[in-house]
Amino acid sequence: MISRSIAAIGVAIVVSLATLTTAAAQSSSDPIGLAALRLRDPTLIGTGVNVAQVEAGGFSFEVNPAAVEQRESLFTWISSSGTATTFPNSIGGESGHANEVGRNFYGQNGGVAPGVQHVDNYEAGYFYNNFIAGQKDIGVRIVNQSFIFSTATAADQRALNAVYDRYVVTWNTIFVSGVGNGGSPNPPATAYNGIAVAAFGGASSVGPTGDGRSKPDITAPAGATSFSTPLVSGAAGILVQAGNRDDGGIGTAAHAVDARTVKALLLNGAVKPADWFHTTTSPLDPRYGAGILNVNQSHLQLQGGEHSFSAMSATTATPPAGPDVESLVGWDYGFIETPTVRRGFTVTAPSKTHHYYFTLTGEQPYTLTSTLTWFGRYDIGTNSTVLNNLDLVLLRMSDNTQQAISASTVDNVEHLFVNGLTPGRYALQVVKQGSLTQVSSDETYAVAFAFTAVPEPSSMLLLVAGTLALAGRRRRP
Repeated sequence: MISRSIAAIGVAIVVSLATLTTAAAQSSSDPIGLAALRLRDPTLIGTGVNVAQVEAGGFSFEVNPAAVEQRESLFTWISSSGTATTFPNSIGGESGHANEVGRNFYGQNGGVAPGVQHVDNYEAGYFYNNFIAGQKDIGVRIVNQSFIFSTATAADQRALNAVYDRYVVTWNTIFVSGVGNGGSPNPPATAYNGIAVAAFGGASSVGPTGDGRSKPDITAPAGATSFSTPLVSGAAGILVQAGNRDDGGIGTAAHAVDARTVKALLLNGAVKPADWFHTTTSPLDPRYGAGILNVNQSHLQLQGGEHSFSAMSATTATPPAGPDVESLVGWDYGFIETPTVRRGFTVTAPSKTHHYYFTLTGEQPYTLTSTLTWFGRYDIGTNSTVLNNLDLVLLRMSDNTQQAISASTVDNVEHLFVNGLTPGRYALQVVKQGSLTQVSSDETYAVAFAFTAVPEPSSMLLLVAGTLALAGRRRRP
């Protein structure tokens, strides 16, 4: 049993969506790219995806189906008092907080994923003690956690992280958790293998974590993180639906819906606010993570398809021969090894590099956004999460010069955001650093990438002028 207190994070949505005007290419009328996605494909609503909503509040933890305009049969309510399939019931009471979270997650009027197949609504203490700590399969793909363990010490936090990380490795569940509304990020959002969500334009915790890692992973618009979190959970539901129907390419469903792939695509589709920044060793912005959720861009990158690496070598310099990746936008679900080598009395564990080759054509500059994710693993000896060390590198092949690198030694996400790339051939490199202290000789990873041509200023002005002129003609009777 846990003795830590569990607190809901936020009580009301108070943010104006107009605050999003600072984010380039993000519209205040479509703050997370949902309208653009539905315009392209109105069937992407989370169909067929089982989800869970975990709520703090003791007895009062339940979503009222009428409050989210959903049928009663969509829900199962679960607490230490039992399980119910009708509402109201004797195992818990209605929660206004749960209703607000549900509206953003799967509500029929404005929810991101109103077509989810089923919602298991858990009371948080019972959920953690009986399922997560017990490592029992709950049979859902996505879990929304708009609560925090508010009294966790540093040791508590390490243990909580490890329990969640072990669960994800075992069951490949996608946990989406709010970081809290102030101070540094709180568990369970601090788990390595989950997706930690901040609130854009509202009260939110700011990274890094107490042990120096990059959290949050992503942000979404809301007055508090309780309500930004279900926007990301809904987006994850859309990507899982799309992946299951092979939007990422024929036969790619198993790879596309993996927790690593969904996380990489969500982070890589995010839009950067004007003041976004990161460093070589801190891959994500301490306030925004990878940026502001844009589910449309994440889905477009999923549709770019799964593409294997072009070549493999032991070093990042002088890449070997290999073909170009077929698309400038896409992803891969890869497996990389750095086995221990014994030569007489000498034992080494060399690094291994997977090279993805791209040729940028034309005369305009390009921007690269790329995200690499992998799992942290549970170490029973220390009751903590341990990592293999992977890096993400961009190399210009004409002169073998490094253009950018993300090389954190404490995170299991790496992220590149590079502007002003001139046309030419490049190698995007996933590097597994070998050492005799590596956690394992093999690692499975997901990488998402998007090379985007940037129009010249004059071309952008012409485009705007042409659009305005066309709009003017359409207004005439």
